[in-house]
Amino acid sequence: MTDAIETLDIPILYSFRRCPYAMRARLSLAISGQSHALREVILRDKPAAMITASPKATVPVLVLPDGTVLEQSLEIMDWALGLNDPENWLVPEAGTIENVRALIAESDGPFKENLDRYKYANRYEGADPIVHRTEGMKFLQKLDVMLDNQPFLAGQRACLADFAIFPFIRQFANTDRNWFDAQDLKPLQSWLNKHLASDLFTGVMNKWPQWKPGDAETHLP
Repeated sequence: MTDAIETLDIPILYSFRRCPYAMRARLSLAISGQSHALREVILRDKPAAMITASPKATVPVLVLPDGTVLEQSLEIMDWALGLNDPENWLVPEAGTIENVRALIAESDGPFKENLDRYKYANRYEGADPIVHRTEGMKFLQKLDVMLDNQPFLAGQRACLADFAIFPFIRQFANTDRNWFDAQDLKPLQSWLNKHLASDLFTGVMNKWPQWKPGDAETHLP
């Protein structure tokens, strides 16, 4: 018999501040205005309640009041924006939502593989960080071209692609910020810095203490 999944009368988000996948979830919950209880996780000391809800034991995890568990960041974004999408993230100004999801898939697939082997080369046997940085650079250059004549990835306003992708570009950039800043990627660098300086992003990057059973819940917004 498995333990029951803990629920509250509002969704519970298990999150880790620096995880780009968790950033996605927090951004979508913030923009949608969805009330939730944020439980900050320390990855080396994951709470049993999170693992019971999601045995994959990676963040983010969103537990809904009815016991439904959303285990993927894009799932959480779609759920939150399905409730309220005040800035039309799901309606890109140019192109289609299918185009947007294809770009996100490219980021989550080949680009993320190169990002991991660039940033954490010692975790992957035979990985050469410079080779993977060079491969990852191809995706950066693609985005840079897209941003050359428009401020966001699908036109004059931001959409799902911008918010799903920029946390990973942030992680790539911060692996060697001096190198990144020296590259000929002015539109991409401007786009990234605009997101990093936004009230939305700074708002979801507050530092919260590790949640433990019995602690008072952090209710947001």
